[in-house]
Amino acid sequence: MFTTSTYQNRRQALQNKILGGILLFPGNIENPINFEHNTYPFRQDSTFLYYFGLAVPALVGLIDLDENKEIIFGREATIDDLVWTGPQESLSDRAARVGVAETAPISSLAEYIGRAIAQNRKIHFLPPYQSANKLLLSELLNQTPSQLQPSVSLIRAVAQQRSIKEAQEVAEIERAVAVSTEMHLLTMQLAKAGMKESELVNAVQAFAGNQDCALAYPPIITIHGQILHNQVRSNALKNGDMVLVDAGAETAMGYAGDLTRTFPVAAAFDSRQRDLYQIVLDALEGARAQLRPSISFKSVHLHAAKILVEGLKSVGLMKGDPEEAVQNHAHTMFFQCGLGHLMGLDVHDMEDLGEQYVGYSEDNPKDTQTFGLKSLRLGKSLEAGFVLTVEPGIYIIPELIDHWKASNRHGDFVNYTELEKFRNFGGIRLEDNFLITPEGHQLLGPDLIKTIDDVESYRARYV
Repeated sequence: MFTTSTYQNRRQALQNKILGGILLFPGNIENPINFEHNTYPFRQDSTFLYYFGLAVPALVGLIDLDENKEIIFGREATIDDLVWTGPQESLSDRAARVGVAETAPISSLAEYIGRAIAQNRKIHFLPPYQSANKLLLSELLNQTPSQLQPSVSLIRAVAQQRSIKEAQEVAEIERAVAVSTEMHLLTMQLAKAGMKESELVNAVQAFAGNQDCALAYPPIITIHGQILHNQVRSNALKNGDMVLVDAGAETAMGYAGDLTRTFPVAAAFDSRQRDLYQIVLDALEGARAQLRPSISFKSVHLHAAKILVEGLKSVGLMKGDPEEAVQNHAHTMFFQCGLGHLMGLDVHDMEDLGEQYVGYSEDNPKDTQTFGLKSLRLGKSLEAGFVLTVEPGIYIIPELIDHWKASNRHGDFVNYTELEKFRNFGGIRLEDNFLITPEGHQLLGPDLIKTIDDVESYRARYV
């Protein structure tokens, strides 16, 4: 945990942004896998962690703006609990560690909220994503889950505050990225023809655990990199394949890293892999050079897309004017997703609050219709203190080729004849993490190898 004053200051800053009412922060519960006492690993709600710091299940934080009080609701461990868990901190001791003086039984929460509702006081809450918290809010507010209306003013205030990372948060993210870097180097050491993808997944999970870290998300380790969120792990690696590894660690305090590298199973890339890899690397470096306060990330995304088109044109997969190709979204044959996203306590930071509030602004709304742009999670102007990913890629998807080719979609820009030769190529993604600084940007963590020469030299030691 951070210092007591950290959480006190965060809550005070939030209170200064909301006019009145009650701010309600339900923490997460332990969710059962197949029966009540066999649960998934517990992960506390990130906003609860940000303001109340306690990675303990079944707590609710409350800030009463009208009565100027803060309360943590929960339950004390009983002797029956202690038989199974050993000694536990009292609720009041836990609350004291984050600067909250008052605690109350969770059973009294309904009465507190009911009294506030009777006084026509506003109950502010964020969008719930766990079923248990949807039901809790439904009961407290006497509404069906479909009637629940999260507080937009609270969403905006939390998103604005959490987006600007404190120095201590950046240090924690750097630790996550450093562990993530070692996870990636490990995959480059271990990957050999005949191995299964699952062996590499198991290796990075064990490494993270040995550093007292969890995984920030289910890792994508695949020879089919054209499938953007591939969770299949049963394929055997073969010479001629590339391995796409998208994996990041999460520290014990909940902060994430998120890196991607693509490398050959053999000691070296073949000529086609080399050409397309360099195009993606050029897009990463070109996008990185754009990062600075006040520039819109959407414009960085489109700049990276233009670099991809220029490269794809040089190898014959695209044609025509690159600027015009991007304006017509023809590049989305090869780059269907967004260039990056905010990162912090969540690997997709605050995604539960809604991209329209976190990644965009009222004067720069999200495009929810255009193929490619609708998958861009971050489009607003960057600010000093933002932490984000940059992750361009080339993904050659046979099903998309067939779909577009049937109607000659973007035939002025896509060379379908040449593209058919790459039909089973797969995908390449490269991803780094950055802090936006007042002067520009800073790469977070060690600089994980990514040039063709460096990757091949490293692989040659182990293949």
